[in-house]
Amino acid sequence: MRNLRYLVQPGGALCGHLRVPGDKSISHRAIMFGALAKGITTITGFLEGEDCLATLNAFRAMGVRIDGPEQGQVTVHGVGLYGLRAPDGPLDMGNSGTSMRLMSGILAGQAFDTVLTGDTSLTRRPMRRVTDPLTKMGACIETTVNGAAPLHIHGNQRLSGIDYLLPVASAQVKSCLLLAGLYAEGVTRITEPAPARDHTERMLEGFGYPLERENDRSVAITGGRQLTGRAIDVPADLSSAAFFLAGASIAPGSDLLLEHVGINPTRTGVIDILRLMGADIEVLNSRQAGGEPVADLRVRHAPLHGVRIPEELVPLAIDEFPALFIAAACAKGVTILTGATELRIKESDRIQVMADGLTALGIAAEPTPDGLIIEGGAFSSGTVESHGDHRIAMSFAIAALRASGPLSIHDCANVNTSFPGFVGLACNAGLQIMEQTP
Repeated sequence: MRNLRYLVQPGGALCGHLRVPGDKSISHRAIMFGALAKGITTITGFLEGEDCLATLNAFRAMGVRIDGPEQGQVTVHGVGLYGLRAPDGPLDMGNSGTSMRLMSGILAGQAFDTVLTGDTSLTRRPMRRVTDPLTKMGACIETTVNGAAPLHIHGNQRLSGIDYLLPVASAQVKSCLLLAGLYAEGVTRITEPAPARDHTERMLEGFGYPLERENDRSVAITGGRQLTGRAIDVPADLSSAAFFLAGASIAPGSDLLLEHVGINPTRTGVIDILRLMGADIEVLNSRQAGGEPVADLRVRHAPLHGVRIPEELVPLAIDEFPALFIAAACAKGVTILTGATELRIKESDRIQVMADGLTALGIAAEPTPDGLIIEGGAFSSGTVESHGDHRIAMSFAIAALRASGPLSIHDCANVNTSFPGFVGLACNAGLQIMEQTP
Protein backbone atom coordinates (compact mmCIF):
# COMPACT_ATOMS: atom_id res chain seq x y z
CA MET A 1 0.00 0.00 0.00
CA ARG A 2 3.04 2.28 0.08
CA ASN A 3 2.23 3.45 -3.46
CA LEU A 4 -1.38 4.32 -2.63
CA ARG A 5 -2.49 7.46 -4.47
CA TYR A 6 -5.51 9.71 -4.34
CA LEU A 7 -7.13 10.88 -7.56
CA VAL A 8 -9.45 13.80 -6.80
CA GLN A 9 -11.77 15.39 -9.36
CA PRO A 10 -12.17 19.16 -9.28
CA GLY A 11 -15.07 21.10 -7.80
CA GLY A 12 -17.95 20.18 -5.59
CA ALA A 13 -19.15 21.33 -2.17
CA LEU A 14 -19.14 19.80 1.32
CA CYS A 15 -22.58 19.37 2.84
CA GLY A 16 -24.48 17.34 5.41
CA HIS A 17 -23.58 15.93 8.82
CA LEU A 18 -20.23 14.31 9.55
CA ARG A 19 -18.48 12.79 12.55
CA VAL A 20 -14.74 12.38 12.08
CA PRO A 21 -12.83 9.70 14.04
CA GLY A 22 -11.83 10.05 17.68
CA ASP A 23 -9.14 12.41 18.89
CA LYS A 24 -5.69 10.90 18.39
CA SER A 25 -4.03 12.71 21.28
CA ILE A 26 -6.72 11.67 23.76
CA SER A 27 -6.85 8.09 22.44
CA HIS A 28 -3.10 7.65 23.02
CA ARG A 29 -3.34 8.99 26.54
CA ALA A 30 -6.45 6.99 27.43
CA ILE A 31 -4.58 3.74 26.73
CA MET A 32 -1.50 4.91 28.64
CA PHE A 33 -3.33 6.11 31.73
CA GLY A 34 -5.70 3.16 31.68
CA ALA A 35 -2.77 0.74 31.65
CA LEU A 36 -0.99 2.53 34.52
CA ALA A 37 -4.12 2.87 36.65
CA LYS A 38 -5.54 0.51 39.24
CA GLY A 39 -8.82 -0.97 38.07
CA ILE A 40 -10.66 -0.94 34.75
CA THR A 41 -10.80 1.89 32.22
CA THR A 42 -13.49 1.83 29.53
CA ILE A 43 -12.92 3.92 26.42
CA THR A 44 -15.52 4.90 23.82
CA GLY A 45 -14.71 6.73 20.59
CA PHE A 46 -11.15 5.33 20.48
CA LEU A 47 -9.30 6.14 17.25
CA GLU A 48 -8.49 2.85 15.53
CA GLY A 49 -5.69 4.39 13.49
CA GLU A 50 -2.23 2.90 13.19
CA ASP A 51 -0.60 5.41 15.54
CA CYS A 52 -2.95 4.69 18.44
CA LEU A 53 -2.84 0.96 17.76
CA ALA A 54 0.95 1.15 18.14
CA THR A 55 0.45 2.50 21.67
CA LEU A 56 -2.19 -0.14 22.46
CA ASN A 57 0.00 -2.99 21.19
CA ALA A 58 3.00 -1.74 23.17
CA PHE A 59 1.08 -2.08 26.43
CA ARG A 60 -0.20 -5.50 25.43
CA ALA A 61 3.43 -6.49 24.88
CA MET A 62 4.12 -5.36 28.46
CA GLY A 63 1.45 -7.60 29.93
CA VAL A 64 -1.61 -5.36 30.02
CA ARG A 65 -4.91 -7.02 29.12
CA ILE A 66 -6.77 -4.81 26.63
CA ASP A 67 -10.11 -5.88 25.15
CA GLY A 68 -10.98 -4.43 21.74
CA PRO A 69 -10.94 -2.17 19.92
CA GLU A 70 -14.37 -2.91 18.51
CA GLN A 71 -16.17 0.01 16.91
CA GLY A 72 -14.24 2.41 19.11
CA GLN A 73 -14.86 0.45 22.33
CA VAL A 74 -11.80 -0.52 24.39
CA THR A 75 -11.50 -1.94 27.90
CA VAL A 76 -8.14 -1.64 29.65
CA HIS A 77 -7.41 -3.76 32.72
CA GLY A 78 -4.93 -1.54 34.52
CA VAL A 79 -1.87 -2.95 36.25
CA GLY A 80 -0.85 0.11 38.26
CA LEU A 81 2.28 2.23 37.92
CA TYR A 82 4.59 -0.68 38.75
CA GLY A 83 2.75 -3.58 37.11
CA LEU A 84 4.22 -3.47 33.60
CA ARG A 85 6.38 -6.41 32.51
CA ALA A 86 9.43 -6.47 30.25
CA PRO A 87 8.44 -7.02 26.61
CA ASP A 88 9.96 -9.88 24.64
CA GLY A 89 11.52 -7.53 22.10
CA PRO A 90 11.65 -3.94 20.86
CA LEU A 91 8.43 -1.93 20.94
CA ASP A 92 7.56 -0.69 17.45
CA MET A 93 5.94 2.75 17.49
CA GLY A 94 5.38 2.77 13.72
CA ASN A 95 5.00 6.37 12.54
CA SER A 96 3.86 7.75 15.90
CA GLY A 97 6.01 10.45 17.44
CA THR A 98 3.45 10.85 20.23
CA SER A 99 3.80 7.17 21.16
CA MET A 100 7.58 7.29 21.21
CA ARG A 101 7.97 10.53 23.14
CA LEU A 102 5.32 9.82 25.78
CA MET A 103 6.34 6.18 26.19
CA SER A 104 9.91 7.34 26.84
CA GLY A 105 8.72 9.07 30.00
CA ILE A 106 6.84 6.01 31.22
CA LEU A 107 9.61 3.54 30.40
CA ALA A 108 12.33 5.67 32.01
CA GLY A 109 10.72 4.79 35.36
CA GLN A 110 10.47 1.02 34.89
CA ALA A 111 12.61 -1.70 36.45
CA PHE A 112 13.36 -3.33 33.06
CA ASP A 113 15.21 -2.33 29.89
CA THR A 114 13.27 -1.50 26.72
CA VAL A 115 13.97 -0.50 23.13
CA LEU A 116 11.68 1.86 21.23
CA THR A 117 11.84 1.83 17.45
CA GLY A 118 9.67 2.88 14.52
CA ASP A 119 9.41 3.28 10.78
CA THR A 120 11.90 5.15 8.59
CA SER A 121 10.17 8.50 9.11
CA LEU A 122 10.01 8.18 12.89
CA THR A 123 13.64 7.13 13.22
CA ARG A 124 14.64 10.42 11.54
CA ARG A 125 12.72 12.59 13.99
CA PRO A 126 14.55 14.36 16.86
CA MET A 127 14.29 12.72 20.26
CA ARG A 128 16.86 14.70 22.26
CA ARG A 129 14.06 17.11 23.19
CA VAL A 130 12.82 14.33 25.50
CA THR A 131 15.96 12.30 26.19
CA ASP A 132 17.96 15.32 27.41
CA PRO A 133 15.52 16.39 30.16
CA LEU A 134 14.84 12.75 31.06
CA THR A 135 18.58 12.33 31.57
CA LYS A 136 18.50 15.33 33.92
CA MET A 137 15.90 13.40 35.92
CA GLY A 138 18.26 10.42 36.17
CA ALA A 139 17.15 8.32 33.21
CA CYS A 140 19.66 6.39 31.12
CA ILE A 141 18.75 6.44 27.42
CA GLU A 142 20.93 5.66 24.41
CA THR A 143 20.09 7.13 21.01
CA THR A 144 21.71 7.19 17.59
CA VAL A 145 24.51 9.68 16.94
CA ASN A 146 21.87 12.07 15.62
CA GLY A 147 19.78 11.80 18.78
CA ALA A 148 17.09 9.69 17.10
CA ALA A 149 15.53 6.25 17.58
CA PRO A 150 16.03 3.41 18.26
CA LEU A 151 15.95 4.48 21.93
CA HIS A 152 17.57 2.05 24.37
CA ILE A 153 16.02 2.85 27.75
CA HIS A 154 17.73 1.29 30.76
CA GLY A 155 15.62 0.29 33.75
CA ASN A 156 16.29 0.44 37.48
CA GLN A 157 17.22 4.11 37.37
CA ARG A 158 16.38 6.41 40.26
CA LEU A 159 14.43 9.38 38.91
CA SER A 160 14.25 12.74 40.65
CA GLY A 161 11.87 15.58 39.94
CA ILE A 162 13.19 18.62 38.08
CA ASP A 163 12.11 22.17 37.41
CA TYR A 164 12.21 22.39 33.62
CA LEU A 165 11.57 25.28 31.25
CA LEU A 166 10.57 24.00 27.82
CA PRO A 167 12.63 25.66 25.04
CA VAL A 168 9.52 25.65 22.80
CA ALA A 169 5.89 24.91 23.54
CA SER A 170 5.44 21.16 23.06
CA ALA A 171 2.65 19.03 24.48
CA GLN A 172 4.64 15.88 23.71
CA VAL A 173 7.71 16.96 25.70
CA LYS A 174 5.59 18.31 28.56
CA SER A 175 3.59 15.07 28.68
CA CYS A 176 6.71 12.90 28.56
CA LEU A 177 8.20 14.65 31.59
CA LEU A 178 4.94 14.60 33.54
CA LEU A 179 4.68 10.85 32.92
CA ALA A 180 8.26 10.38 34.10
CA GLY A 181 7.33 12.52 37.10
CA LEU A 182 4.89 9.82 38.19
CA TYR A 183 7.95 7.70 38.99
CA ALA A 184 10.24 10.46 40.29
CA GLU A 185 11.07 11.40 43.84
CA GLY A 186 9.89 14.88 44.69
CA VAL A 187 8.26 17.47 42.47
CA THR A 188 8.44 17.66 38.68
CA ARG A 189 7.57 21.15 37.49
CA ILE A 190 7.20 22.01 33.79
CA THR A 191 6.99 25.60 32.55
CA GLU A 192 6.20 26.33 28.90
CA PRO A 193 6.81 29.53 26.90
CA ALA A 194 3.28 29.40 25.47
CA PRO A 195 0.25 27.22 26.19
CA ALA A 196 0.33 23.80 24.50
CA ARG A 197 -2.24 21.00 24.57
CA ASP A 198 -3.28 20.12 28.12
CA HIS A 199 -4.86 16.70 27.53
CA THR A 200 -2.31 15.06 29.84
CA GLU A 201 -3.07 17.42 32.71
CA ARG A 202 -6.82 16.95 32.29
CA MET A 203 -6.43 13.18 32.18
CA LEU A 204 -4.18 13.08 35.23
CA GLU A 205 -6.87 14.87 37.20
CA GLY A 206 -9.56 12.64 35.69
CA PHE A 207 -7.70 9.53 36.89
CA GLY A 208 -7.48 11.03 40.37
CA TYR A 209 -3.85 12.09 40.33
CA PRO A 210 -3.30 15.47 42.03
CA LEU A 211 -1.40 18.14 40.17
CA GLU A 212 -0.73 21.80 40.74
CA ARG A 213 -1.38 24.37 38.01
CA GLU A 214 0.65 27.33 39.16
CA ASN A 215 -0.43 29.59 36.29
CA ASP A 216 -1.41 29.08 32.65
CA ARG A 217 2.20 28.20 31.79
CA SER A 218 3.34 25.94 34.66
CA VAL A 219 2.21 22.58 36.03
CA ALA A 220 3.73 20.42 38.77
CA ILE A 221 3.20 16.88 40.08
CA THR A 222 4.68 14.87 42.93
CA GLY A 223 5.69 11.29 42.25
CA GLY A 224 4.46 8.18 44.01
CA ARG A 225 0.68 8.65 43.96
CA GLN A 226 -1.87 6.36 42.28
CA LEU A 227 -4.09 6.49 39.19
CA THR A 228 -7.60 5.02 39.34
CA GLY A 229 -9.40 3.59 36.31
CA ARG A 230 -12.39 5.44 34.86
CA ALA A 231 -14.60 5.84 31.80
CA ILE A 232 -13.26 7.94 28.91
CA ASP A 233 -15.41 9.37 26.11
CA VAL A 234 -13.06 10.37 23.29
CA PRO A 235 -14.47 13.28 21.24
CA ALA A 236 -14.02 13.63 17.48
CA ASP A 237 -10.57 14.93 16.56
CA LEU A 238 -10.38 18.66 15.79
CA SER A 239 -7.19 18.03 13.80
CA SER A 240 -9.16 15.67 11.53
CA ALA A 241 -12.12 18.05 11.41
CA ALA A 242 -9.73 20.81 10.26
CA PHE A 243 -9.62 19.44 6.69
CA PHE A 244 -13.38 19.78 6.44
CA LEU A 245 -13.43 23.17 8.16
CA ALA A 246 -10.99 24.45 5.53
CA GLY A 247 -12.70 22.60 2.67
CA ALA A 248 -16.20 23.87 3.43
CA SER A 249 -14.82 27.39 3.89
CA ILE A 250 -13.29 27.48 0.39
CA ALA A 251 -15.93 25.57 -1.62
CA PRO A 252 -18.97 27.61 -2.78
CA GLY A 253 -22.27 26.08 -1.73
CA SER A 254 -20.84 24.24 1.28
CA ASP A 255 -22.82 23.86 4.50
CA LEU A 256 -21.41 21.17 6.78
CA LEU A 257 -22.07 20.15 10.40
CA LEU A 258 -19.19 18.41 12.17
CA GLU A 259 -20.52 16.56 15.22
CA HIS A 260 -19.12 16.03 18.75
CA VAL A 261 -15.77 17.70 18.04
CA GLY A 262 -13.29 18.31 20.86
CA ILE A 263 -12.78 22.06 21.33
CA ASN A 264 -10.13 22.03 24.05
CA PRO A 265 -8.96 25.68 24.26
CA THR A 266 -5.35 24.58 23.75
CA ARG A 267 -6.38 23.15 20.36
CA THR A 268 -8.75 25.73 18.80
CA GLY A 269 -6.18 27.81 16.93
CA VAL A 270 -7.44 26.45 13.61
CA ILE A 271 -10.92 27.87 14.29
CA ASP A 272 -9.50 31.21 15.42
CA ILE A 273 -7.23 31.53 12.37
CA LEU A 274 -9.95 30.58 9.89
CA ARG A 275 -12.27 33.12 11.49
CA LEU A 276 -9.56 35.79 11.19
CA MET A 277 -9.53 34.97 7.48
CA GLY A 278 -13.30 35.47 7.29
CA ALA A 279 -14.57 31.90 7.71
CA ASP A 280 -18.17 31.30 8.80
CA ILE A 281 -17.85 28.80 11.67
CA GLU A 282 -20.49 28.41 14.38
CA VAL A 283 -19.88 26.56 17.66
CA LEU A 284 -23.15 24.84 18.62
CA ASN A 285 -24.33 22.70 21.54
CA SER A 286 -21.22 23.17 23.69
CA ARG A 287 -20.91 20.54 26.41
CA GLN A 288 -18.47 18.39 28.39
CA ALA A 289 -17.46 14.81 27.55
CA GLY A 290 -14.99 12.95 29.72
CA GLY A 291 -13.47 16.13 31.09
CA GLU A 292 -13.01 17.66 27.64
CA PRO A 293 -15.12 20.43 26.07
CA VAL A 294 -16.94 19.33 22.90
CA ALA A 295 -19.34 20.97 20.47
CA ASP A 296 -20.88 20.66 17.02
CA LEU A 297 -19.23 22.90 14.42
CA ARG A 298 -21.24 24.32 11.52
CA VAL A 299 -19.14 25.70 8.68
CA ARG A 300 -20.40 27.40 5.53
CA HIS A 301 -18.60 28.78 2.52
CA ALA A 302 -17.35 32.34 2.93
CA PRO A 303 -14.91 34.53 1.00
CA LEU A 304 -11.52 34.41 2.74
CA HIS A 305 -8.78 37.03 2.89
CA GLY A 306 -5.11 36.74 3.69
CA VAL A 307 -3.84 37.52 7.20
CA ARG A 308 -0.64 37.70 9.19
CA ILE A 309 -1.18 34.79 11.57
CA PRO A 310 -0.62 35.86 15.21
CA GLU A 311 2.31 33.94 16.64
CA GLU A 312 0.44 33.31 19.89
CA LEU A 313 -1.96 31.11 17.90
CA VAL A 314 0.79 28.96 16.36
CA PRO A 315 1.10 26.41 19.22
CA LEU A 316 -2.70 26.12 19.29
CA ALA A 317 -2.84 25.05 15.62
CA ILE A 318 0.51 23.37 15.02
CA ASP A 319 -0.94 20.18 13.47
CA GLU A 320 -3.56 21.98 11.42
CA PHE A 321 -1.32 24.23 9.33
CA PRO A 322 -1.33 22.03 6.20
CA ALA A 323 -5.12 22.50 6.01
CA LEU A 324 -4.78 26.19 6.85
CA PHE A 325 -2.27 26.60 4.01
CA ILE A 326 -4.91 25.32 1.57
CA ALA A 327 -7.37 27.90 2.90
CA ALA A 328 -4.70 30.60 2.54
CA ALA A 329 -4.09 29.59 -1.07
CA CYS A 330 -7.78 30.27 -1.77
CA ALA A 331 -7.88 33.58 0.12
CA LYS A 332 -7.66 37.02 -1.45
CA GLY A 333 -4.27 38.57 -0.75
CA VAL A 334 -1.26 37.33 1.18
CA THR A 335 -1.09 35.12 4.27
CA ILE A 336 2.09 35.20 6.36
CA LEU A 337 3.06 32.60 8.95
CA THR A 338 6.03 33.10 11.30
CA GLY A 339 7.15 31.42 14.51
CA ALA A 340 6.42 27.89 13.29
CA THR A 341 9.85 26.22 13.10
CA GLU A 342 8.25 23.16 14.73
CA LEU A 343 6.58 22.37 11.39
CA ARG A 344 9.94 21.42 9.92
CA ILE A 345 10.31 18.39 12.23
CA LYS A 346 6.91 16.75 11.87
CA GLU A 347 6.29 13.61 9.79
CA SER A 348 7.81 15.66 6.99
CA ASP A 349 9.21 19.18 6.71
CA ARG A 350 5.70 20.56 6.41
CA ILE A 351 6.86 24.04 5.48
CA GLN A 352 8.92 22.86 2.51
CA VAL A 353 6.63 20.03 1.41
CA MET A 354 3.53 22.24 1.46
CA ALA A 355 5.39 25.02 -0.38
CA ASP A 356 6.50 22.53 -3.05
CA GLY A 357 2.98 21.16 -3.46
CA LEU A 358 1.35 24.59 -3.62
CA THR A 359 3.91 25.73 -6.19
CA ALA A 360 3.27 22.61 -8.28
CA LEU A 361 -0.40 23.61 -8.40
CA GLY A 362 0.27 27.20 -9.46
CA ILE A 363 0.18 28.97 -6.08
CA ALA A 364 2.91 31.42 -5.09
CA ALA A 365 4.35 30.02 -1.85
CA GLU A 366 7.64 31.19 -0.34
CA PRO A 367 9.07 29.12 2.52
CA THR A 368 10.98 30.92 5.27
CA PRO A 369 13.04 29.42 8.10
CA ASP A 370 10.08 29.58 10.50
CA GLY A 371 7.04 29.82 8.27
CA LEU A 372 5.48 30.39 4.87
CA ILE A 373 4.24 33.28 2.74
CA ILE A 374 1.30 32.37 0.52
CA GLU A 375 -0.36 34.55 -2.10
CA GLY A 376 -3.92 33.51 -2.83
CA GLY A 377 -4.65 32.33 -6.35
CA ALA A 378 -6.19 29.47 -8.31
CA PHE A 379 -5.22 25.82 -8.10
CA SER A 380 -4.30 24.21 -11.40
CA SER A 381 -4.49 20.52 -12.15
CA GLY A 382 -1.38 18.58 -11.21
CA THR A 383 0.50 16.02 -9.16
CA VAL A 384 1.59 16.42 -5.54
CA GLU A 385 4.04 14.36 -3.49
CA SER A 386 2.87 13.94 0.11
CA HIS A 387 6.17 12.36 1.24
CA GLY A 388 4.20 9.86 3.31
CA ASP A 389 2.76 12.61 5.53
CA HIS A 390 -0.90 11.96 6.29
CA ARG A 391 -1.81 15.63 6.86
CA ILE A 392 -0.16 16.72 3.61
CA ALA A 393 -2.12 14.09 1.65
CA MET A 394 -5.50 15.03 3.14
CA SER A 395 -4.88 18.76 2.76
CA PHE A 396 -4.19 18.55 -0.96
CA ALA A 397 -7.21 16.28 -1.40
CA ILE A 398 -9.34 19.15 -0.05
CA ALA A 399 -7.61 21.57 -2.45
CA ALA A 400 -9.32 19.83 -5.36
CA LEU A 401 -12.55 21.56 -4.34
CA ARG A 402 -11.09 24.70 -5.94
CA ALA A 403 -8.83 23.18 -8.62
CA SER A 404 -9.22 23.63 -12.38
CA GLY A 405 -8.61 19.95 -13.06
CA PRO A 406 -7.91 16.62 -11.36
CA LEU A 407 -5.28 16.30 -8.62
CA SER A 408 -3.11 13.22 -8.18
CA ILE A 409 -1.62 12.89 -4.69
CA HIS A 410 1.09 10.29 -4.16
CA ASP A 411 2.18 8.21 -1.12
CA CYS A 412 -1.07 8.38 0.85
CA ALA A 413 -1.02 5.12 2.83
CA ASN A 414 -0.07 6.87 6.07
CA VAL A 415 -3.46 8.60 6.19
CA ASN A 416 -4.49 5.50 8.13
CA THR A 417 -2.20 6.55 10.98
CA SER A 418 -4.64 9.29 12.00
CA PHE A 419 -7.79 9.12 9.87
CA PRO A 420 -8.94 5.63 8.89
CA GLY A 421 -11.91 5.92 6.56
CA PHE A 422 -10.99 9.39 5.31
CA VAL A 423 -11.85 8.65 1.67
CA GLY A 424 -15.29 7.27 2.50
CA LEU A 425 -16.25 10.16 4.78
CA ALA A 426 -14.92 12.72 2.31
CA CYS A 427 -16.96 11.12 -0.50
CA ASN A 428 -20.09 11.18 1.64
CA ALA A 429 -19.57 14.90 2.27
CA GLY A 430 -19.17 15.68 -1.44
CA LEU A 431 -15.46 15.36 -2.31
CA GLN A 432 -14.90 13.42 -5.54
CA ILE A 433 -11.99 11.27 -4.40
CA MET A 434 -10.87 7.74 -5.16
CA GLU A 435 -7.92 5.55 -4.19
CA GLN A 436 -5.50 4.16 -6.77
CA THR A 437 -2.75 1.56 -6.50
CA PRO A 438 -0.37 1.55 -9.47
